[in-house]
Amino acid sequence: MKLLVRLLSLGLWLSLWLGASQVQAWGVQGHHVIANLAWAQLTPQAKAEVSRLLALEPGETLASISTWADEHRSPSTARWHYVNFPRESCVYQRERDCPDGQCAVEAIEKQTEVLASKTSDDKRLLALKYLVHFVGDVHQPLHAGYGDDRGGNSYQIQAFGKGSNLHAFWDSGLIKTLQEDTDTLSQRLLVKTLKSSTAPWNAARAAQASCRIVASKGFYPGRFVGQDYVQAFTPVMENQLVAAGSRLAELLNRVLHQ
Repeated sequence: MKLLVRLLSLGLWLSLWLGASQVQAWGVQGHHVIANLAWAQLTPQAKAEVSRLLALEPGETLASISTWADEHRSPSTARWHYVNFPRESCVYQRERDCPDGQCAVEAIEKQTEVLASKTSDDKRLLALKYLVHFVGDVHQPLHAGYGDDRGGNSYQIQAFGKGSNLHAFWDSGLIKTLQEDTDTLSQRLLVKTLKSSTAPWNAARAAQASCRIVASKGFYPGRFVGQDYVQAFTPVMENQLVAAGSRLAELLNRVLHQ
């Protein structure tokens, strides 16, 4: 009976999700979780500097600004949210994969430089808004997927009886199947996070790791997605949220150490 109730509830969640327009990597909840995990891992010094910058816009938090880049997306910044790889290689090549520096990898590098600089606080706050979002984006596997199917956007699926595409399912579908509110999910994943350590990293390696997930066996399902896919890839999705939160914290701790 409990299994039946859970499956019915899962079906309701997915029905609601699949009927909505998907515009944000990880969806709002995923980005908020990543920001929450990062905030919990900031050093006192980094936390104080982030708080000082956020005070320029009273009431904002690291989580609340995590979706700013999607809410203010423009033609000039649209390509900063992803990087495309060819199917034959997950090895990042700037000239091939990021023409004119317009991709998530280079956006993270450039905005890190701005945040670390002595430019105005307004510009540094803008860089923080971009970083908290783009670090999350590059850990959503299909934001570092294949260009020929637009990161899974053109790969059509039937998920629990509803039409969608694989990119949208990874943006929000998987996380909604957990049926956990943001605070509950953040606290559960934080326990997992604190058991691991994060070494210095860079955006190119993070993108390559996401691409390897996309290239892994079974990532592209048949046209019909069911509970078996959810069970197989929910742990992968959770690991990516944990990695994104830890790496965002590592970046901010490193950049804001002065």
